[in-house]
Parts: sequence; structure tokens; C-alpha cells
Amino acid sequence: MAGESCLFEMRGIAKSFGGVKALDGIDLRLRAGECLGLCGENGAGKSTLMKVLSGVYPHGSWDGEILWQGQPLRARSVRDSERAGIVIIHQELMLVPQLSVAENIFLGHEITRPGGRMDYDAMYAKADALLQELGLHDVNVALPAMHYGGGHQQLFEIAKALAKQAKLLILDEPTSSLTSSETEVLLGIVEDLKRRGVACIYISHKLDEVERVCDTVCVIRDGRHIATQPMHELDVDTLITLMVGRKLENLYPRIEHAIGEVIFEARHATCLDPVNPQRKRVDDVSFQLRRGEILGIAGLVGAGRTELVSAIFGAYTGKSSVELFLEGRPLKIRSPADAIRAGLGMVPEDRKRHGIVPLLGVGDNITLATLDHYAHAGHIDRQRELVAIEAQIAERRVKTASPALPIARLSGGNQQKAVLAKMLLARPKVLILDEPTRGVDVGAKAEIYRLIFELAAQGVAIVLVSSEMPEVLGMADRVLVMGEGRLRGDFPNQGLTQEQVLAAAIDTSARAA
Repeated sequence: MAGESCLFEMRGIAKSFGGVKALDGIDLRLRAGECLGLCGENGAGKSTLMKVLSGVYPHGSWDGEILWQGQPLRARSVRDSERAGIVIIHQELMLVPQLSVAENIFLGHEITRPGGRMDYDAMYAKADALLQELGLHDVNVALPAMHYGGGHQQLFEIAKALAKQAKLLILDEPTSSLTSSETEVLLGIVEDLKRRGVACIYISHKLDEVERVCDTVCVIRDGRHIATQPMHELDVDTLITLMVGRKLENLYPRIEHAIGEVIFEARHATCLDPVNPQRKRVDDVSFQLRRGEILGIAGLVGAGRTELVSAIFGAYTGKSSVELFLEGRPLKIRSPADAIRAGLGMVPEDRKRHGIVPLLGVGDNITLATLDHYAHAGHIDRQRELVAIEAQIAERRVKTASPALPIARLSGGNQQKAVLAKMLLARPKVLILDEPTRGVDVGAKAEIYRLIFELAAQGVAIVLVSSEMPEVLGMADRVLVMGEGRLRGDFPNQGLTQEQVLAAAIDTSARAA
């Protein structure tokens, strides 16, 4: 490990919101060149702790002490912490899509000529050099950032941090939207940064990544410090137990459920690319779904899975066509509101953009799709609505100080539970779950999996879209495999392996069973 001196230390950090303690006396220390894994369930306090460290919560709004290279750090803004060398890369990318790659990298600290005009030649040259360091040799830094995919954009964020001469890089769920190959590149960069003496705090629910790149792991639970241990003394099972406070004997707690007759059918689903209508994102896909069945949809990135379920739910942004039948009756779905009224529900892939209204309260988000249930003569029966909200919060175990708290203040896992509650209030006969556990910790995952099995046992037909192969194989009764917009396999999940699914996803000669 590069460097043994203590880079920073947090002592007795405490932070409250409206009388609720989010952090209760957390200690943390890190050396130069060390990578520390910060682990805990959603709502444990990880993001709050990092907002204290990075200056999002200014000095004076929390209790305790931060020492940076042996001296007290009293950052009153993010800019103050960045001047010290602390840079955070948030889970949601902070790029301006329309600005060039170089402009994004130097946003807020542009290189200028005498007189204040921006020195684009210098910025392009420096941006290109930074990206070359990160192994990106195919980027035109003068092009808008939106021309590049999620993997490249994540590395642009790291280049921004390096341009600010980061001594400590905080990565919050950095691979949540990356492919396996992009993840491999990013993990290699973290390892290289460590060798160069840059300290890292790595926050991730993907414990195999933590195991690979982290030297030390700190576990917090309910705002309290649980353990800090060298990674080589831990294994993934022990880490999970520390995080959730109990053993998860089986991550996929299968509940036997009867599979009935065909309840839903989609025929000839086709989606055209919104930008290039000559390209089909989904090409003539048909399938049936039975009552109480969990149907997994697998495939590589770009296979058309999200486009397919979005078209079914009336939410696809481009041109699409599909014939839908529920319990033998044809459906006319032109919008998500039509779909919900017809008996379909959907938890979208991107909950931040499509699942929640961030500034609305948790309760208002939960009843957003079913407000007409509480309306009488043009007025909302608020008392009846509140009873339903509180029942859902309790039943789904949504951790919130109040139903009126803006949902953006909740952790990702609790936001996801609220989105599930919203859809379940509509009592759907068919529930579409698109990446339902993305950015969710292992404890919340187990709760969501248990809920899926319970719904299936109640006769709800479920479509489960997931990029995580173990999730598909652990949950589904049957698996559809998509590739390049087409259906390439329809397999009963009886001894089905990841290798078989992957072979179907990449094999253009594969045929539906």
C-alpha cells in the first residue's frame, strides 16, 4: 500500500434530521493509497456520512471532528472540501449532457487566458491527457458528453476528480449502471489510483467488488459504527451478517406458488429507435404469461428488454406497436394511466426519473397512481388516503421520519419500496419489475424477493427484467432471453444455467423453445 500516514480521520460524527439521528458517533480513518469499503443497508447512513465529509453538509450542521492531514477540516461547502483534495462521485452522474467532454471535466475551474476567456486548446489537451491516463483512447473531448455511454461518462467523472487533484476519491455505487466489461475497467482504474497514492472510499452493494478492491471495510448500521476490519479477514457471508445484523440463509427465499392459466399475452411487439426510426430496438417479440408465474427476461445491454416492457406499459418514448390481451380481452394501452386502469403495474428501471416525484412527500408518491380511489365530489379524502399510506409504509417497511418527508430524502432502497407500494395500491393483475433491486442493499433485496414470491402465491403474474443473472435464475419460473431486439430463447427454469442463458443471448441461431 502506498503511504502509511493517516490522510484523514473522522471522530464522533453525529447528524440529526428533525430529531431523528442519522449518524450517531461514527469514527473513520484512512491512509493515503488505501481503499476503504463503506458498507451498510440502505438508510444506514453511508451517504449522510459522505455528505458530511465532502462539505455537502457544512461544518456546524453536524457534531464531531474531521482531521485532514492532521489539521482540523471545517468545510462550509463542497468547494472547500475540493480545495483540500476531497472529491465525491455521486451515484447519479453530475455531467451536463450538452456540454463537451472537456467542458464537463473542467466545469467550475476552467483553464482561462489572460482577460478571462476560456483556453479551449489547453482544456482539450489536458482533458485528452487525463482520459489517456484512464485508458480511454477513443474519445473526442470536443464532442458533447451525451454522445458517450454510461461507462464512458462514469470515467469522465473520475477525470473531473483527477483534474481537481483529488487526494481522496469517494465513489458512491459507481458501477450500478455499468456493464460487466465497463465495471472491469473501472475496478482496474481504482487499483491504479491506489498505486499512485490516491485514497478511495468505495460504497457499493456489490460485495464482490468490495472484496476485490478494498483493503479495509467499515460497516455501519442504523447510523452506528458496527465494525472496521481488514478485507482479508472477512468473507462476503460475514460482511452480509454485519450489515443486516442477521444471517441471510437464502437470498432467494422461494415460496411455492401455483402457476395457473394464461392471463396475459403480448403479440408482435415492435419498437423503433426514437432517434433513428430505421432501427428496430424490439423486433416482433411475442410471449404469454400465466397467473402466478414469475417470468424472467434476461439479455445483454441493448437487447431491448426495457424497451419491450415500456411499450407494453404505454411508456415507450419512440414509435411502437404491440397487441395486448389480459384474461382473453384485448387492451388498448396508450399511456401508463391506461395500463394501470387495465390492471397492469410497472416499477421502472430508472426510479429517479420515472418512478418518483422527488420533492413530493413519501405518502403523496405512494398514492400518486391511485388518487381517484380517495376522491369524492372533486375532493380528496385525506384521512382515508393517510390510512392507506401508513398501512403501505408499515407493510413495505419503508423507513421514513414522516409520510410528508420529501421522498428524495430517503435512501435508494426505501425509495424503491415506496415505488412498489404505489404500484401495489392499484392491485395489478400483471406486475412488471424492471431492475427492481438496482442500487438496493442485500437486506432490502431479500425483502423485495420475498414480496415477489408472496405476490406470485396470491396469483399476480410477474415480469422480472434484470441484468443480474443470479437474480433471474434465483427468482424466475421461466426465462425469456433477448438479443438485439429479438426473442432468442424461452426456457423453463429447471436446471437452467448462466452459460445456457448467455449462449442464447449471443447466438443468433438460437430459437425460442
